[in-house]
Amino acid sequence: LKGYFNFVRQIVPLLKAQKSGKIVNVTSINGLRGKFGQTNYSASKAGIIGFTKALAKELGAFGINVNAVAPGLIETAMLREAEARDKIIELALDEIVLKRVGQPEDLAHVIVFLTSEKARHITGEVIKVDGGQYI
Repeated sequence: LKGYFNFVRQIVPLLKAQKSGKIVNVTSINGLRGKFGQTNYSASKAGIIGFTKALAKELGAFGINVNAVAPGLIETAMLREAEARDKIIELALDEIVLKRVGQPEDLAHVIVFLTSEKARHITGEVIKVDGGQYI
């Protein structure tokens, strides 16, 4: 959370001066649901969700949208380097409705949308990008 706070403290004055801006935080579906064995990770991701919602309320009057994306299992370096990679994927696929591991571009497309004018009336939201893993 400290990194998010420090970043926002630097960027918000610039966004306020231009009376517009978009902030998209990256959290996790585990911040929404909690995950056995990942208490610290889930807690930090839940903190980002609360941070996002509170910041959206604080900055909306300045024309600044603040949202978050909550990915499920995405093919990242963290997953590729995991010791139990195959087991992690096997267990996750049991939960994922679309039966595939997400790709980085799946997440990127949502972030691009949230930073576009097409999302000008969306703020304080957490959009899951998880193939239906958390329904």
